[in-house]
Parts: sequence; C-alpha cells; structure tokens
Amino acid sequence: MPDLLERLARGPALLLDGATGTELERRRAAAALPLWSAQALIDDPDLVGRIHAEYVAAGADLLTANTFRTQQRTLSRADPRLRAADLTAQAVALARRAAEAAGHRVWVLGSAPPLEDCFRPDRVPGDADLAREHAEHAQHLMAAGVDAILLETMNTIREAVAAARAARAAGAAVLASFVCWDGATLLSGEALGDAVSAVREERVAAVLANCLPPSNVAACAPVLRASGLPWGIYPNLGAPLDGGAGRRSEECTPEAFAAHAAEWLDDGARIVGGCCGTDPAQILAVAQRTRS
Repeated sequence: MPDLLERLARGPALLLDGATGTELERRRAAAALPLWSAQALIDDPDLVGRIHAEYVAAGADLLTANTFRTQQRTLSRADPRLRAADLTAQAVALARRAAEAAGHRVWVLGSAPPLEDCFRPDRVPGDADLAREHAEHAQHLMAAGVDAILLETMNTIREAVAAARAARAAGAAVLASFVCWDGATLLSGEALGDAVSAVREERVAAVLANCLPPSNVAACAPVLRASGLPWGIYPNLGAPLDGGAGRRSEECTPEAFAAHAAEWLDDGARIVGGCCGTDPAQILAVAQRTRS
C-alpha cells in the first residue's frame, strides 16, 4: 500500500474531506468562540466521529482531524483546565477510528491553523511565540498519530514558515495551505507565489489554497501549479462570519461543486476537497463525478 507522499507524487489524485466546524454548526452543535469546533470534542465527540464517518462514506481519502482549535493558547481562553495534548489526541483518535473503518485507504491529517484569527493577519504573534506554540501543537499531533500535518488558512508568510519549520522538526510530512480571497494574494497582502516559495524552502510535501471562494481558484491555481510541487484546492462556500470584514460566500450546489473540482483535477491538482460551508454531499458529488 503506497504511503501518502508516494500517492501525492504518483497519483491518482486524493479527495480531501469537507468542513467540520460549519458542519457542526449546521447540525446545531455548540460552536461558540474561542473553542469553535473544539467545543464538540467536549460536548459531543460522537457527533464529530459521525461527521468523519460520513466523509469516509462519501469517498474521502483524507480526513482532517478536528484539531483546528486544540492549541493551548485557545483552550486556556475558554477553560485553563483544558489540556491541549489530551484534546488533540482525542480529535485524532476520532478521525483514525473513521479511517480504519473505511473500505479503502484513508489518511488522517492534523490541522494546524494560525494561532490567532485566520482572517486577521495583523494578530499574528511574535516569532518566539510562533516557534514555541507551533512546535508544541506539531508534537501533540505527531504523538497522537497523524499521517501528516496540514497547515491551513495561513494568512502570512511569516507564520506559515514558522509552522512548517515546527512540523518538519517534529518529523511530519507537511502540506501548506494559504487563504486568498482576492487574486493570488494572501490576506496579509503578500503574494501567493512568494508564500509558496518560502514554504518550499522548508521542504513541504504539497501546497494548497483553502477557504477561498470557488471564483478565485482561477487566480491561485496557476501559482500553485508553477511551484512544481503537488498542489490542491479546497474552497469555502461561505459561513461562518458571512458579511464580516470582506468575507464572501458563493452559492454552489453539490453538482456545481463537483464540476469545479473536475476542472481543477484536469488542471493537475493532486488534492481537492472543501472548506467552510461544504458538507458530505459536496464530497460525494466530487467522488461520483471524478471516479465514474
């Protein structure tokens, strides 16, 4: 059975799961800040496991563990008694259980987001905090048994490099994903091409763009493709925080989403999936269209 890096290099392309946080919200689970999706690990871990299982049943090859907000920085704001290592391990175990019940090979990715607000590059902490806290999170993810670490929704080059360096030091294969709302530009105003070059120096295994509207993929895909690395796309369909600071939302049926994904795969993408607002129906539609 090929490992993840071999599959990325040789294909066929991998289907990533869809959203967890907005899917929890859609099912009326408590998901208030600061914990957001991590709240369900405390209140209803079985629901998190069911969502993972539904993505597997839809055809996902990659499951993203619900570790988007299990860093100690975030947990301490909600309840100082919460321990990052414990909640991270629980999140990975839920994804692993769903992966092992699949009828096909499914890899588990550990989510490593920005330490602060994904959509506020001005809040990125100082370099020392980035190095220390991303190292801690990466170590927790590796101890929990992830197959790779997915740096997602990175909004500055500085934090992406720090997170990639920490994950590589922990022994992880690293996939680095950036958020670009308008053109091939990070929310920090930095060029996506510069960001891709910077993380390539840290020997990441793939580069991606996520949480962007489908209409902006055309601006980002050529930059990702030009990196020479395996690349991927997992856009959002809006929510949460729609209507806030420049956040955009686009209506997209599962069939339309699958048509977009087929175009990205034809363009050479090795990974396609969904971010905020997507659900198992979108992932199933992609699987049915691209594997028929």
